[in-house]
Amino acid sequence: MDPTCSSESIYNLIPSDWKEPPPPPRYVSVFKAAVKDDKQKFKTAMKTMGPAKLEVPSPKDFLKKHSKEKTLPPKKKFERNEPRKPPVPLRTDHPVMGIQSEKNFINTNAADVIMGVAKKPKPVYVDKRTGDKHDLETSGLVPKYINKKGYGVTPEYIRKRNEEVKKAQEEYDNYIQENLREAAMKRLSDEERVAVLQGLKKNWEEVHKEFQSLSVFIDSIPKKIRKQKLEEEMKQLEHDIGVLEKHKIIYIANKQ
Repeated sequence: MDPTCSSESIYNLIPSDWKEPPPPPRYVSVFKAAVKDDKQKFKTAMKTMGPAKLEVPSPKDFLKKHSKEKTLPPKKKFERNEPRKPPVPLRTDHPVMGIQSEKNFINTNAADVIMGVAKKPKPVYVDKRTGDKHDLETSGLVPKYINKKGYGVTPEYIRKRNEEVKKAQEEYDNYIQENLREAAMKRLSDEERVAVLQGLKKNWEEVHKEFQSLSVFIDSIPKKIRKQKLEEEMKQLEHDIGVLEKHKIIYIANKQ
């Protein structure tokens, strides 16, 4: 029985060749035609590469043979009067012999050593028991900088800077004191307070008299404005009179 059959049938008793089912149709997007049309529509000639900007060489200026080889410097004219090297000695020439010095090099060297100044050993320190030596001057163990003449002395530029800062601070303090002195409060004497109070009351009486002389009917805008102005002046004068009567000691600031 063919295993591909789903159920048993009499027609399946005769063997038959199994055929492979055809593959499913290839997927094609429905937007393929629209995309292709848009691509052809907006395509621009030479958009990526662009036109040629370099001048094409002429066929007459072709590359010639040996044109890129290095050229030798120009040949110089040979002159026989140029200085020459000393000639090679002949084989018959003999060197000067028998020249001897009477100096005693042994005694001279011994005298130089005896009369010379002894060389001081280089200061070193050993940090291990195996004898590892290191330079002592560059190790930081020798107090070298504290023995200098200018050690612990304030540098000149720092002293100048401190003096400038101190001078600027003094000028600023003087400026602040001057401003405070100019803006100091002045106490009003009793006579001046009484005189100011009487003047305010007199002004209030004049404004009140003018207010009483207004018409009974306020039927126009100028009359309303004048009435409001007089009321504000009377209110301000009453406030000032109340302050002067309430406080016996009054300070006033100097005008800037």
